[in-house]
Amino acid sequence: MRTTRLLVTAVTAFAAVLIPATAQAGGAQPSTIAGGLNAPRGLAFAPDGALYVAEAGTGGSGPCLPGPEGGQVCFGTSGSVTRIGHHGQKRVLTGLPSLAGPGGANAIGPSDVSLQGNGGMYVTVGLGGNPATVRPQLPPAGQQLGLLLRNGKPAADISGYEVRANPDGGEVDTNPNSVEALPGGRAVADAGGNDLLWAGSDGRITTIATFPDRLVDAPPQLGLPPGTKIPMQAVPTSVVRGPDGALYVGELTGFPFQQGAARVWRVVPGHAPQVYAQGFTNIIDLGFDHGRLYVLEIARNGLLGAETDPSGALLRVDRHGPPQVVSQNLTLPGGLALKDGNAYVSNCGACPGPAGSIVRIRL
Repeated sequence: MRTTRLLVTAVTAFAAVLIPATAQAGGAQPSTIAGGLNAPRGLAFAPDGALYVAEAGTGGSGPCLPGPEGGQVCFGTSGSVTRIGHHGQKRVLTGLPSLAGPGGANAIGPSDVSLQGNGGMYVTVGLGGNPATVRPQLPPAGQQLGLLLRNGKPAADISGYEVRANPDGGEVDTNPNSVEALPGGRAVADAGGNDLLWAGSDGRITTIATFPDRLVDAPPQLGLPPGTKIPMQAVPTSVVRGPDGALYVGELTGFPFQQGAARVWRVVPGHAPQVYAQGFTNIIDLGFDHGRLYVLEIARNGLLGAETDPSGALLRVDRHGPPQVVSQNLTLPGGLALKDGNAYVSNCGACPGPAGSIVRIRL
């Protein structure tokens, strides 16, 4: 079975009861600037300084269908985008598709937002499976799952491209999880497809890069003979343009979510991707501040142990030494934005219901 779904489908056993963690030892203390968010994920600043965050939602009353990793998820239009400014927070885009389990657990929906100029708000909407089997079970509003939207309207069918092209050659599986709006088009990381795509302003989609599987030791719980190797997929969850103009992509990695196995790729279109930094665990987002790369880990000690330790971490990459922990006082964070010497993080991005918040961390 292909194991490229976003983390929220990997925490099924405990997400329904998860609450934000209390402060732990390890780095800067976050301060909350917004709350009551439904599975907040990617976030970005607009030219006017407002902060926008994609909310995956809480699902709805149905129809219901089998979830990507078991159990049932039910459809609704509880996905949204919230704007956070000087005068508070407000949902500025609502009625977006969302799939979630009971209480809003394991939500799949709006996953990232990127602003271009004053009139372009681009949002990726996840799917977590094969659109040819998922979409026919859903009403018209559900057909936006797996799309890139511009101001709430379809801009590119990322999932349709996976069905047609399947760039990595594996099982058809799509989960658009990150978008970087750039002049002439948008770079999109498809966590399900294990690829980085370019969605041009004309709606045409092309492949920038694919990211390979690796053979790793099988975890003991599988009961396989010692030394058995199994494939672990890349699961690219984030894309950001660096100060050098290249695209940087972070890996969540697939099952068994090995600690220290996630990497950051540097991608120059037309060239093979190169590993830029490594030694991370379950990367969910990236960002640059004053030329320095910051990495957000959704589960600092690995997803397989997240039931007992849901702490995430923000790290700063030093090219001349190991990554430095900025803060470990985070709970399953879902997104990162950097501005004016501060990091803004979607905290409790995989928690059910309105438990999510945006926190600010002084760098």
